[in-house]
Amino acid sequence: MADSVKNVAVFGATGMTGLATLPQVAAAGFNATVLVRDPSQLPTDHKASRVVVGDVLNRDDVRKTLEGQDAVIIILGTRNNLSPTTVMSEGTRNILDVMKERGIRKVVACMSAFKGAPRLLPVTEDHERMYSLLKSSGLDYVAVMPPHIGEHAAGRAISKHDLGHFFVQCLSTTSWDGKTVGVWGDYTK
Repeated sequence: MADSVKNVAVFGATGMTGLATLPQVAAAGFNATVLVRDPSQLPTDHKASRVVVGDVLNRDDVRKTLEGQDAVIIILGTRNNLSPTTVMSEGTRNILDVMKERGIRKVVACMSAFKGAPRLLPVTEDHERMYSLLKSSGLDYVAVMPPHIGEHAAGRAISKHDLGHFFVQCLSTTSWDGKTVGVWGDYTK
């Protein structure tokens, strides 16, 4: 798998976990392409090989992003906005549809493992829609479900850095393809 994956598209690269994942993608030797609405949200030393300015809800922008890509990491989020949304699932639908058009098989997607917390219900519902799309996609997906993402690992939380490390790890193996993976704590130890 690692030999066949050289170019990786990262969706959600300007979020908390995306900013921690992007340098790890580059450090592992992959060329990263990112789709961002606002390129000023990327640090000046962002390590992306290619930056596409656009929106995940615009299928043509997703097509531009996926040109020449071998795999995809989806880390779409709401920036702590807990209002009802379909942005993550509709963005995921666009990504998966264009992946199929382009013959890209590998996708690693992050979604929430929180269930039952009333204030998180609208976001959880959109993550459930994302999960359904992944499972029915026919692609080589890894559905990653951390219960909480933070700066550092604590209890059941995983650090954004460890989570990024796991995403990159998934690019180099088929061990988790077609699986839902729960992660927490300190992954790198």
